[in-house]
Amino acid sequence: MKTSVKLELAALCAAASLASPAEAAAVQDLAYSWVHPRLVVVQLMDDTDRHNELYFEREYLLARCEKPFEVSAPALFVEDALGGDGVAFFRQAPLPHARADKSPDYRVDPVHGKIAVLSNSYPCVKLRYSGGRPGRVRAATDFHRRFRPYAAGRDGLFLSNTWGDGNRDACINEQFLMREVEAGAELGVDVIQIDDGWQKGRSANSAALAKGEKGRWGSWWDVEGFWDVDPVRFPNGLKPVIEKARSKGMKFGLWFGPDSSNDAANWGKDADLLLKLHRTLGVDYFKLDSMKTPTPLALSRQAMLMDRLMDESGGRITVDLDVTAGVRPGYFGFPRIGPVFVENRYIRKKETRLWWPHFTLRNLWSLAHVVDPARLRMEVLNPERMPELYPEGDRLAPARWPRDAIFAISMLSSPLGWFEIQNLSSETVSAWRPLIARWKQERDAVHAGYVYPVGARPDGVSWTGFVTASHDGTEGTVLLFRELDDRDEYTLPLSGLIKACGRKAVVIGGRGEASLDGDMLKVSGCGRLDFIWVKIVSPEMGT
Repeated sequence: MKTSVKLELAALCAAASLASPAEAAAVQDLAYSWVHPRLVVVQLMDDTDRHNELYFEREYLLARCEKPFEVSAPALFVEDALGGDGVAFFRQAPLPHARADKSPDYRVDPVHGKIAVLSNSYPCVKLRYSGGRPGRVRAATDFHRRFRPYAAGRDGLFLSNTWGDGNRDACINEQFLMREVEAGAELGVDVIQIDDGWQKGRSANSAALAKGEKGRWGSWWDVEGFWDVDPVRFPNGLKPVIEKARSKGMKFGLWFGPDSSNDAANWGKDADLLLKLHRTLGVDYFKLDSMKTPTPLALSRQAMLMDRLMDESGGRITVDLDVTAGVRPGYFGFPRIGPVFVENRYIRKKETRLWWPHFTLRNLWSLAHVVDPARLRMEVLNPERMPELYPEGDRLAPARWPRDAIFAISMLSSPLGWFEIQNLSSETVSAWRPLIARWKQERDAVHAGYVYPVGARPDGVSWTGFVTASHDGTEGTVLLFRELDDRDEYTLPLSGLIKACGRKAVVIGGRGEASLDGDMLKVSGCGRLDFIWVKIVSPEMGT
């Protein structure tokens, strides 16, 4: 038993979902000689059912009189405050608050101009960059792409999941899913996913529990047949629904809860089941929920689960790792597997996690500083659902936003349709469908390059948004949102992001006008809570 535990603990560094020992050893202490060094420490938060602010940044101008100090952080940057050259450090680990090993990651020594990478259970990756804040974004994206290069047709897709409408699994059956497939094809969905409820066993979240009945939330393998397909809801199995989705050009996904009991001892059974569903039915997308990662041993076993899925599927499986509750591997723990399912936000009665669009925009904008947006599954809800739940006169309620702006908020991530597609109004479908079609034309270029947060941090009353740019900066788009800002015009400098001089601005989505003066983009005519999407092109090109 002790030998087995030691071998599995050793896999913590050996597993490909984590950095290899060679990569971890390659990170050396950094000596810097800049006269004006800047240190930026980034902290992130998950367990998003209980936290809404997910990104925190602390900046130091390091003076030689300052005493050395230690810090733990998923991302740390040290740079020349004048020139913008710097070094980024990324700890490939759960977030500090969720780690079993609480030893610090770094020792900062301003007196001698050194950053020491401290030894703990978690590998560290170091990348050099230039260009100040935009360079930090590029370094973070390069870090994530090092483990999961963007693949067209696999990543950045529009995935739908009906759980977000609040009915849980009450509607899940073959007929309901057939209608979802038809509605999804009309809207432009890429992946149809069934959340909790496709399986024979009932979880603690099921709407189908009898009075007094308690569903499970873990130790799934203790119940024989728990993960069989529900024979009542799907008397013909899942195959007819999956084939219907495939005939409409869509992929298919399922919810699953890895067994965390006994430090994830059943990880091999979990892997066998998911690989069987992939090989026999063509299920390529899995949302992994209910995980608990309390110890390094649990983390190592979960890493081996992820590696088996990636290796034995040839990278065709995509895992959405839910970080909404509990102690889990977070944004940086398993960068190889796919998106992070960031948050549960709803429009339903007695809900403390009520959805406001500007909160989703704020979290995407913030996290995009250190997480590749293609690795963020950000929600899109039905904006017409239950308007009476919002305070009377609330100027930021979903119904106040133009319908297509609701989709635009999440479209630079891997968007999540968190609703029952068949219950969308024809007006919403008509508003979303042309934007989705245009987004599909642009998304591969967006995710092959870099996504820079620009403007103010979203707070409901600002101009904010993103610039997307190719690696060489010659192509890109600008997506701007005017929240409840009083300014009818907005000017954004593009220097260091896109080579805009001598080019033209073409509006490809939203409303308003755009023009370029050198590297300055000027937009006007965009109403409050609306958006404008601009493509920067050569003068002779159209849209």
